[in-house]
Order: sequence, then C-alpha cells, then structure tokens
Amino acid sequence: MAKPSVQGIKIIAQNKKVRRFYEIMETIEAGISLTGSEVKSLRAGQVSFKDGYVKFEKGEAFLVDVHVAPYENAGYAQHNPERIRKLLLHKREIARLMGKVEQKGLTVVPLKMYFKKGMVKVELALARGLKLFDQREELKRRAVKRDMDREMARHK
Repeated sequence: MAKPSVQGIKIIAQNKKVRRFYEIMETIEAGISLTGSEVKSLRAGQVSFKDGYVKFEKGEAFLVDVHVAPYENAGYAQHNPERIRKLLLHKREIARLMGKVEQKGLTVVPLKMYFKKGMVKVELALARGLKLFDQREELKRRAVKRDMDREMARHK
C-alpha cells in the first residue's frame, strides 16, 4: 500500500538500490504516461523498479524495465506489466539530460514514484555508477558510523 506523506504527495514506491550502486549527481521530476489499469495498480503500490532506467529515442524519454503489476479487477483492459512508458518532460530538459548521458557516461535512473495533486510523478536521478571498491568503502563507512552511534548511545 502506498505511504501517506505531507504536502499532497503520496509516495508509491522508492528505489533503494540506486543509492548503493550509483552516485547521484542531480534529481529531476517527470510526469509519466500511463493507462487506467496502471494507475489503479499504482494506487495499490504494485510497482517494482528492478533494473529500471531511462532511454532516449528521437528526442523523447522513456522509462524502461519498470514493472507495474497487472490490476486484478481490470478485466479485458489489462496492460503489459513490462511495457516502455513515455516520460513527460520539456524538450530542453530532455536535450540537457541526453547531452550529459552521452558526454559524461552518466545514466538516468528512477528514484521514486509518487502521486502529486492526483498525478503520478517519477523522481529521476542523473547518476554515475559506483565501482565495486567504492561500494565496499561506503559499506565500511556506514558500519563504522553505526558502531560509533551505538557506543555513544550506550554511554549516555
């Protein structure tokens, strides 16, 4: 089930793996083109980001490899769970993101999906993939911080 939030924003799902495997450079909000049964399924929180990413074709942006589970009460009007969904961005935003992706070896990945004023929005991140040793360093740093916090709490 989707989680309620403040300011008229209701978070549907978050992609927690992104922060482990990517260094996030910037974020951007985009609308998404959906069918009715997809929206109903999203209201029930039935989305999985898996290995989702944004693909650019002919000046348009598309969300790929995001699984929106079929809505059980849709009857014959069922949607394809793995279909490619068009992102709603301005031309200049798409051009800027395409330029950064092509030049600097960055990628655009979905961070979270949420309802904002009744519309489904996707928060995208312009990100650079972390190397394996970077991931290990991050895990070590978190473990040390967790141990320090535990010790500090124990001595209070």
